[in-house]
Amino acid sequence: MAAAMTRSSWSPACGQPAASLKAVWASRDAHRVPAPFSPRIATVETGAFSVLPSLRSLDLSNNRLAAVHPDAFGAGNSSLWALNLSRALHNASALPPLAAAIARGGFRNLSRLELASNGIVYLPPGLFSGLAGLRHLDLRNNSLVDIKSTTFAGLDLERLDLTANALKTLRAEALAELGRQPRLQLFLRDNPFVCSCDIEDLAGWLNRSRQAADAEQLTCAFPQALQNTSLLALAGAQLGCHSSPHGERALQTSYALLGAVLGLLGVAFLFVLYLNRRGLKGWVSGTRGACRSLLEERRYRYEMRAESRAARVSALAM
Repeated sequence: MAAAMTRSSWSPACGQPAASLKAVWASRDAHRVPAPFSPRIATVETGAFSVLPSLRSLDLSNNRLAAVHPDAFGAGNSSLWALNLSRALHNASALPPLAAAIARGGFRNLSRLELASNGIVYLPPGLFSGLAGLRHLDLRNNSLVDIKSTTFAGLDLERLDLTANALKTLRAEALAELGRQPRLQLFLRDNPFVCSCDIEDLAGWLNRSRQAADAEQLTCAFPQALQNTSLLALAGAQLGCHSSPHGERALQTSYALLGAVLGLLGVAFLFVLYLNRRGLKGWVSGTRGACRSLLEERRYRYEMRAESRAARVSALAM
């Protein structure tokens, strides 16, 4: 595909297919490449931007990228400071090759990365490990369900937007890593937070830290009893996750006393049986004899009744 390039804009030649992007640029000192308006790009091939050493901003949003070659961006993109990939992925299978391309792209000066509205469920390990200069990361409107402690490790972000994902909580390890980035402003609204014991770490962190820019807007989505309750207002007692230390000690003492009493009762019962072993033996023998006599009496009555019925039947037969 041939493309025409000016200093500030770019679009593919009208009427030509854009199944792949391996551009032959007309100008090598371009600073900004806006997204093509038509048609949508599906493949970014090896070295697609290698002839643009001065490229500063690249917008590939609103495409249907299904294949991105690991060397698509080459290793000489140190001038690029903004990369927009919002609404750019065709499906989830396009994310791993894109991650490999970003890792090998040489984006030492990349400051802004937009990955909004791509349906991302998880972030591959090491996706941002080579982006030491990254300051603004946009992950809005995806389907992220968890953030690992290593996801943003080594970064020094100023803005991280996780708005409108599928996060139910953030765990202590991930919060600790975010806390190591002092300039960070974190956005978390419109996530379906589940206010169970697992959210205690996040609720405590929100009350201690000022990094969550929208902390006052964060509320419980589940359970229904706590729906729309502010995460800032949650307390351990309200969630019912902990009992007081005094109550725990009292309960332990009660169990210990109960065990001791039951043990003493058992010993006393066995001692009484031992003292009365002769009387107990006689009682067992008497009970056995009484049961035997009762069974014999019932047997005798049964036999008498059987003989009486047999006599009546013989009399009727005669």
